[in-house]
Amino acid sequence: MKTKILALCVLTICARNGFSQDTTKVDEAQKWKLESIYSLNGSQSSFVNWNAGGRNNISLLGTVNSFANYNFEKNKWENEISLALGGIKYVSKGSTEPLQKTDDKIDLTSTYGYKLKENLYASVLLNFKTQMLDGFNNPADSIRASGFLAPGYMNLALGLDYSPTKSLSIFLSPLALKLTIVNDQRLANSGAFGVKGAEYDGIGVLIKKGEMFREEIGAYMRIKFNKELMKNVSLKSKLELFSNYQNNPQNIDVNAESLFIFKINDWFSASLQWNLLYDDDIDIRDIDGNTGPRTQFKSVLGIGVSYKMNN
Repeated sequence: MKTKILALCVLTICARNGFSQDTTKVDEAQKWKLESIYSLNGSQSSFVNWNAGGRNNISLLGTVNSFANYNFEKNKWENEISLALGGIKYVSKGSTEPLQKTDDKIDLTSTYGYKLKENLYASVLLNFKTQMLDGFNNPADSIRASGFLAPGYMNLALGLDYSPTKSLSIFLSPLALKLTIVNDQRLANSGAFGVKGAEYDGIGVLIKKGEMFREEIGAYMRIKFNKELMKNVSLKSKLELFSNYQNNPQNIDVNAESLFIFKINDWFSASLQWNLLYDDDIDIRDIDGNTGPRTQFKSVLGIGVSYKMNN
């Protein structure tokens, strides 16, 4: 009898411990908010005896937008990844043009914050941007104009993150490091993407190679606004500003992104994306042959398959 009572007590204790552990696991899982959106947009154009002209083509654009956010007591840790890769292929008879890249992006952000008071966090932010594939100024070029880590950008910032609502977040840092990477010596020698170019003597002989890294210390600001504007229409937007304390602080680097998502049903959606970039250290040649800083703008409209996963 004593053995049975002892066994019953042991089972009861084990059951209680097991239940407590399961509850802890559930609570731990509830601290995380996970979401991923996968989409594939495409278009196809075909012309037969079309008087106005046109070229047969097929284009595809794939995107992945995921985040994993942890929120418990005074700790907040937000992680986000944004990937995009797209291209267009002309399939007209006799066409030998290679596939042309239309979009290419790797964007990773991690932000940790410690709550100081309601809606205000002392935070550290780490952001990394680059691309996956080589880029060329023209489809027929054999010399690349960009590539993986050419350029690559890393921002490390310490500051305050203010989130008055779930839709709006404002991060302000008076002390931020911006690192530009050009992992291609030919591009570095030419001073591409703002790095210091190579030095040559009077007859063009290389004296000193161009630098592959450029460090900037300055102020950084990021504003994020994500909201469902109406049923089946949502907006994800981000504005990043950076001012270099050591070189023309009045010339502010700008990176602005807006993504409108129009949900059709559980599988199909349409999207409209706008991107605006300005960096005073990057020289761009325009169609008239003039070289200097330029405002860069990209617009992408797509419709296709979209799938969302979350917890």
